[in-house]
Amino acid sequence: MTETSPDPLRIAYSPCPNDTFVFDAWAHGRVPGAPALDVTFADIDVTNGMAERGEFDVLKVSYAVLPYVLDEYALLPCGGALGRGCGPLVLTREPGLDLSGKKVAVPSEKSTAYLLFRLWAADVLADGGVGEIVVLPFDRIMPAVRDGEVDAGLVIHEARFTYRNYGLHRLADMGEHWEATTGLPIPLGAIIAKRALGDGVLRGLADAARASVRAAWDDPEASRPYVLAHAQEMDPAVADQHIGLYVNEFTADLGEDGYAAVRGLLTRAAAEGLVPALAPGALAFP
Repeated sequence: MTETSPDPLRIAYSPCPNDTFVFDAWAHGRVPGAPALDVTFADIDVTNGMAERGEFDVLKVSYAVLPYVLDEYALLPCGGALGRGCGPLVLTREPGLDLSGKKVAVPSEKSTAYLLFRLWAADVLADGGVGEIVVLPFDRIMPAVRDGEVDAGLVIHEARFTYRNYGLHRLADMGEHWEATTGLPIPLGAIIAKRALGDGVLRGLADAARASVRAAWDDPEASRPYVLAHAQEMDPAVADQHIGLYVNEFTADLGEDGYAAVRGLLTRAAAEGLVPALAPGALAFP
């Protein structure tokens, strides 16, 4: 490890299995030389807001929020969630629903899921839009669709595996559309850290994140108590599916394809007027 911060770093990530799996070894002091962590659990919409307010040292956020925070935060080249076959889904009570003029629940208007939805809608829906967007916590979206509070819901996380339990139908897969139109993996969640920590600390954080995920891969059972303790009563088999889908080679290192996916998403979204354009070199890591 390189230079580390002397005080515990304030970090916020979700209680979802992929995040607790990735950070278990680091959070519990099993990554030699890594700085201690002061962990806060929060849903992605909350951590996105934290990043915009500059409240924590390290955060798991949506890639969609990067254009708003990269002046203060640097993107770490590891620890996040990208992949294939793991995109957000649009769910409805009835198959084949036309979303024009309909009410759609989303987990955040600054989420990657919502960006992917907007890009899909621009390509697929007749008028490029829907009637009304409402923001709900991700665990409230499927019940809201089932109960008729909204016409459709944009879901993330383990909802890919459980939506049939609510009697819902998959209208569209945002990841399938993204992969078909770009050939790139799907960028979902990013790890960011304050630039003010200094380049040496930032490199140490990247080293720690890589070491933590590799420790989890080497001994998955070690992370299991932490994962299940925060999995919100999730079935252990679903937690395993969740980890298998969202923790992959891009978690250890974004690599060329990962960075291409992030640039592609944010460049296309900026062209559609959905986010501010990135400054040159904004994604570069020290």
